[in-house]
Amino acid sequence: MLTVTTANVNGLRAAAKKGFVEWLARTEADVICLQEVRAEPEQLPEEVREPAGWHTVHAPAAAKGRAGVSLYTRRAPERVQIGFSGFGDAGSEEFDASGRYVEIDLPGVTVASLYLPSGEVGTEKQDEKERFMAAFLPYLKGLKERAAEGGREVVVCGDWNIAHREADLKNWKANKKSSGFLPEEREWLTRVFDEAEYVDVVRALHPDEEGPYSWWSYRGRAFDNDTGWRIDLVCATSGIAKRAVKAYVERAASHAERWSDHAPVTVVFE
Repeated sequence: MLTVTTANVNGLRAAAKKGFVEWLARTEADVICLQEVRAEPEQLPEEVREPAGWHTVHAPAAAKGRAGVSLYTRRAPERVQIGFSGFGDAGSEEFDASGRYVEIDLPGVTVASLYLPSGEVGTEKQDEKERFMAAFLPYLKGLKERAAEGGREVVVCGDWNIAHREADLKNWKANKKSSGFLPEEREWLTRVFDEAEYVDVVRALHPDEEGPYSWWSYRGRAFDNDTGWRIDLVCATSGIAKRAVKAYVERAASHAERWSDHAPVTVVFE
């Protein structure tokens, strides 16, 4: 079995004070992909930076206090890669130090933690998001091809910051012109699934379900009313996707018990 969890922690130092450490102590995950860490490794408490029983890889952003991705694994990685440039026409050096992508090799599988830019319509943030998507799709295709040549599967986990279908957010009608649900963003994600041939594992296991949502705004009563978005995705190559037997969102029991505005998303593979 391989159990993989992805979680946008919305600032790991803050999350550590609100319940992340306790969650980490009881999780059964073999691999944990974190996003929006927003800290240099030396700024993290030791029990978070290098917790007992885990091997950690931290990829902070050059811009202090922004982005940042990490990977926690029960066994030592065979290879570590930060960023996704240096592969011919695929990838982009622009994002190598942006704290948005890190990947590792474990026996038979490559696992990556992704934090795709959130975007904001009509701003440079949206331009950055579009540049990232344009560079990342060919990289995903190449990653799949390189892995296949070595007899490996790929799992890319993270905050993709795009809701693909109407079932992936509660208020989809009001968000048709919002970043995260724009037609061009949804079409790009369709290309990830159709052209690059990755599988949205949670959706594959829950094909007719509304959600399950993984992010709720701190504004209003979004969490209490389950007015959420499903933007934290586990996307995998078909071989390992077929071996997924369970997928679930670790939604907090109450608003007060949340340690992030996102909830962990966990997938169990046979």
